[in-house]
Amino acid sequence: MWDWRRSWRERSKLERIDLYSRVTISVIPWLFTLSWGIVPFGADLRRTPLPTALGGAFLLLSLVQCLLSNRNVRPSYLSYLGTAPFPLRRQSAPLALMLLNLGILATLVGLDGIGTGGLVLTVMNVPMPFVITQVLLVPVRTFLLQSLALAVLNVGVFATVGVRGGTLAGLAPATLFGALLVLICVRPSVWSMSVMWQAEEARDLQARLAVAEERLRFGRDMHDVLGRNLAVIALKSELAVELAQRGKPAAVDQMVEVMRIARSSQQEVRDVVRGYREADLVTELAGAQGVLRAAGIECEVAGDVGAELPAPVRSALGWVVREAATNVLRHGDPRHCTIRLRTAADAAVLEVENDGAPHSAETAGGPTDGAGGSGLAGLRERLRELDGSLDAGPVGSGVFRLTARIPLPSRIAAPASPSALSSPTVPASSAPAAPASPSAHSTPTDSPASSALPPSGDPGMGVGMSAAPDLVKERR
Repeated sequence: MWDWRRSWRERSKLERIDLYSRVTISVIPWLFTLSWGIVPFGADLRRTPLPTALGGAFLLLSLVQCLLSNRNVRPSYLSYLGTAPFPLRRQSAPLALMLLNLGILATLVGLDGIGTGGLVLTVMNVPMPFVITQVLLVPVRTFLLQSLALAVLNVGVFATVGVRGGTLAGLAPATLFGALLVLICVRPSVWSMSVMWQAEEARDLQARLAVAEERLRFGRDMHDVLGRNLAVIALKSELAVELAQRGKPAAVDQMVEVMRIARSSQQEVRDVVRGYREADLVTELAGAQGVLRAAGIECEVAGDVGAELPAPVRSALGWVVREAATNVLRHGDPRHCTIRLRTAADAAVLEVENDGAPHSAETAGGPTDGAGGSGLAGLRERLRELDGSLDAGPVGSGVFRLTARIPLPSRIAAPASPSALSSPTVPASSAPAAPASPSAHSTPTDSPASSALPPSGDPGMGVGMSAAPDLVKERR
C-alpha cells in the first residue's frame, strides 16, 4: 500500500489524470456486466440442467471478455494517442468471445431456457467489452457502421430463434444505444487526454526552445562583447612588442592597458552571463573613434549622437557600432572610416563606411543577403527584435558599407537638427583624445595620462595610443 501511494505521489498531475482515465475505462465493462448482464440474466434463467450449464458458460465468458478488454485498454489507448501501433490480432479473441456469447444466449432463448424480460439489456451488454477498445482503434464513421452491422446481426440471430414483438424490435435500438454510449464516454475522454499530452509536449518544446534561444543570445553577446576587446588587445600587444624592440618604455604603458582591458572584459563577461549588459551608443561611438584612430585609421563620426532615441534603439545601434569597428580593424587595409547617424521622422539610420575593403564581400563582413559571419548574424537578430534591418556589402571599388535601420514610433522620433548633422565628430567630452603631434613620437616615453584607460564599463574606448599611429603605419 505504501509503495502504491509513493508511486502516486511521484506522478505528475497529468500522469495522475492519465492513470485515472485509463482505470475508469477499464472499470466500465465490469460495471456493464454486473448491472446489465448478470443481474437480469440470473433472474430470467430457468433452473434446469442444460440452461444452467449454458448460463454458467455465458457468465464465465463474460468475465473473460472483461479481462481481455482490460488487457487491451492500454495498447488501444496508446494507439489512439499515436505513440504505439495496436496489434490487430489482440482483438481476435474478444471478437470471438463476443460472437460465442451471442450464440449461447440465442441457444438459451431457442431452448426456452431464459425469459425474454431482460433479454434486451443482456444483448446490449454482450458487445460492451469488445467495443470499449474498438472505439479507440477505428474512425468514428467506421465504428458507427460496425455498430449498425452488429445491430442487424443481433436482430437476425434472435429472430431466427423465435423472438418476436417488442422484444425483437428493441434489440437494434438497444445495441446502437450501447455503442453510442461507449462512443460518447470513452472516445472524448481519451481525446481530452491526447490534447493535454500535446499541450504538455508543446510546453516542453517551448522550454527547450527557450534554452536554445538563451544559448544563442549568450553566444551572440559573447562575440559582441569580446570581439572588439580581443582585437584591441591584439593590436596593443603587437604595438607593445614593437615599442619594446625599439627600447621605448611606452611598451609598459601599452601592456598596462592590455591588462586593464582584459580585466574589464572579465567584468563584461560576467554581465553577459547575468544578462544585464547593454551597449551605450554614445560610448560606443567614442570608443570606436578612439580605437580606429589609435590604429592609424582616420575616423569621422557625423550626424546626431542619438541622445533622443529610445533606450532599446540606442543599445542596438551601440552593438552595431561595436561590431562594425571590430570588422574595420580585422578586415582589409582601411585608411578612412565614416560613421553617420541620421534620425528621421520614422527611422534611425546608422551607416559605417570604410575604404580598403577586400574584393570579397564575405571577407569584409558578409554579403548583403545575410549569409555573413556570426557577428553580422547576431546584429541582424538584435535588429529584427526591433523590426529593424541590416545591410552590409561593397558599394564601390574597395569601399564597404554597413547600414542599420530601425523604425521609430512617431511620438518619439526626433529629426536631427542641422547643427547636429553638420558636426563632424561626437562631443569632445565623449570622444577620446586625437593622436599626438609628430613631436610626441620622437620622445622616448609617453605620459601616463595619455595612456589612461576609460571607465571599466567600456574597455578600450579611450585607448591612449598617442605613439601608435606612426608605428602601425610603418608595420603596414
